[in-house]
Amino acid sequence: MAGVSRKVLKQNFVAYSFILPNLLGFTAFTLVPMVFALALSFMKWDGAGAITFAGLKNFARLLTDETFKISAMNTLYYVAGTVPTTLVCSLGLAVLLNRNIKGRNVFRAIFFFPYIASLVAVAVVWNMMFHPSMGPVNNLLSALGVQNPPHWSASVTWAMPTVIMASIWKNMGYYMIIYLAALQEIPRELYEAARIDGANPMQCFRLITLPLLTPATFFVTMMLTISAFKVFDLIYVMTGGGPGRATNVLVFAIYNSAFIEFEYGYSSAIALVLFVLVLGITMLQFRAEKKWVSYL
Repeated sequence: MAGVSRKVLKQNFVAYSFILPNLLGFTAFTLVPMVFALALSFMKWDGAGAITFAGLKNFARLLTDETFKISAMNTLYYVAGTVPTTLVCSLGLAVLLNRNIKGRNVFRAIFFFPYIASLVAVAVVWNMMFHPSMGPVNNLLSALGVQNPPHWSASVTWAMPTVIMASIWKNMGYYMIIYLAALQEIPRELYEAARIDGANPMQCFRLITLPLLTPATFFVTMMLTISAFKVFDLIYVMTGGGPGRATNVLVFAIYNSAFIEFEYGYSSAIALVLFVLVLGITMLQFRAEKKWVSYL
C-alpha cells in the first residue's frame, strides 16, 4: 500500500513539475497584472507619484468621455465588419479548396501566407496599395472611369473599411485551415447517401456540411470576436487611430490613456469595461451554441 502511494506521489510530482513553469509564468505575467489592473481601475496614478483611491470616479468619467464613446462605437463597427465577413470568406475558401482540384495545396499556402507574414509589412503594403494618389487600386478605379475615388485610410469615412478589409485578408487563411480540418472529418458516406436520395449540392451543404461544422463555426466565431475586440497593432500601423478619431478603438484608447496621458487608473477602467464586454459576448456565444446544437 505504501509502495502504491509512493508511486502515485511520484507520478503527481512529475505531472506538477511539467505544469509548474507554465503556472508560474501565467501567475507572474497574466494573473498578477490582471488583479493589479482591476485594483488600479479604482485608483488614480500617473506612474510616478503616489497611488490615491478614486472610487468610481474613473467609471463615472467614462459616461462623459466623448473619446471613449467614439472608441466603443468604432470597436463595435470593426467587430461587426470583420467577424461575419471573415467567417464567410474562410468557410468559402475551405469548401472550395477541400475539393479535388489541381494545385489546391499551392492555393492553400497562398491564402495562408498573409497570416504568417509580418503585420507591419502587411499594413505598409496595404497602405501603399490604397494610397489616394499613387496606389494601384485608385489608379485602376480612375482608369475604369470612377470620378474622385475614395481616399481610403486617409479618409474619415473609408479609414475603418480599409482596416477591416486588411484584417479580413490577413486572417481568413488561418480560419480557412480550421474549417478545412473540420470538413475533412465529415464522413464522405453522408454525401453519397444524400446524393442517392436526390439531394443537390446546395442541399448537401445546408443539411450536412453546415450542421456538422457547428463546433468549428462557434470556435471560429468566438476567436474572431475576441481578437476583433482586442485589435490594436493593425490600426496602430495603418492609421494611428486617425484620421481624427475615425479608427480609434477601445484598445487604442487604453494605450493613449496609459502611455500618452499617463492616466493608469483611467486606462485600467477602460480595460475592465472591455473585459466585461468581451466576457459577456463570449458567454452569450456559449449559450447560443447550446441552443443551436439542441435545435439541430
